[in-house]
Amino acid sequence: MLRIHFTEADLARTRLASEPDPLWEIALSLHRLQTQQGRSAHAEWYRTTRGRLADEGLEAALRHFLVPLFPRSAYFPDFLTPPEGAQGLAAGLAAIVDTPADRVRREVARFRSVGAPPWASRLVDRGTRQDLAGALRRYHEVAVAPYRERALARVEADRSVRGRVLLADGVDGLLGGLGPQMRWEAPVLHVHYPAEDRDLRLGGRGLLLVPSYFCWGPPIALADSALPPVLVYSLLRETRPAAVGRPLGALLGRTRARVLRGIAPGSTTGELARLAGVSAPTVSEHLTALRDAGLISSLRYGTSVLHTLTPLGAALLQGAEQPATPVS
Repeated sequence: MLRIHFTEADLARTRLASEPDPLWEIALSLHRLQTQQGRSAHAEWYRTTRGRLADEGLEAALRHFLVPLFPRSAYFPDFLTPPEGAQGLAAGLAAIVDTPADRVRREVARFRSVGAPPWASRLVDRGTRQDLAGALRRYHEVAVAPYRERALARVEADRSVRGRVLLADGVDGLLGGLGPQMRWEAPVLHVHYPAEDRDLRLGGRGLLLVPSYFCWGPPIALADSALPPVLVYSLLRETRPAAVGRPLGALLGRTRARVLRGIAPGSTTGELARLAGVSAPTVSEHLTALRDAGLISSLRYGTSVLHTLTPLGAALLQGAEQPATPVS
């Protein structure tokens, strides 16, 4: 169990990242390649990515270099997921290369205790870290970048849900609704953490919640409590796009019915375009039709428009989900 202790200052400084961190996505996607756990949720990614890695000649680097550095064990070095990753892949890779040698040496020594590869000590050399950065960049291009739009759509939907919880119920509600792997008992967030039993005291630094497309199972935190606190958590699980039922699809058309379903948790125009696989102008036409029919309402927040179901829209969607009653 990981127990994260908040002060009043930490509650005020808790925030939600606007998109996945590319270095955490690299690490967690490498975990997905090492286990059958959660395979069904990433089945299409697994099939296509293994082929792409082979086509790009990355299998040897994956097997001998990357997977050994990111094992599904209790620990891999914290310097491989620096906070600069939030600024983009280039900034994160530069931070890995620029990590002070003393810190690399200290974290590699800890890594040895849980099964580091024999060559891990060479990471103290800047040249080896530059080679690593190059391998991580190539892996990201093949395995992570092609799924960026899909991941962003999931993140935007997740932020929409959690943002409304925050507005309605405050930070207590946000922390209390993070999912079955986490339990909020103010002022402590209890996180299911099979690796170890420890306490993380934020001490006024706040907590950055980082959604991850590739995380499966318990959330993940950095091992060194002196580093800026982050908690990487799995996005709301969805193994495949929701099927459009025949009655609703026949009434509205398949694309419009999918848009209506996508609005259920509250969604922006961009999220719905990604979900339906159509352009923004096309989804806007569908939204206009649904709004004119009294099924949805739309409200502008800054530069985005948030769409929600009206009671009539919710009743239509709920009725479409119910099995037909047989006529006697």
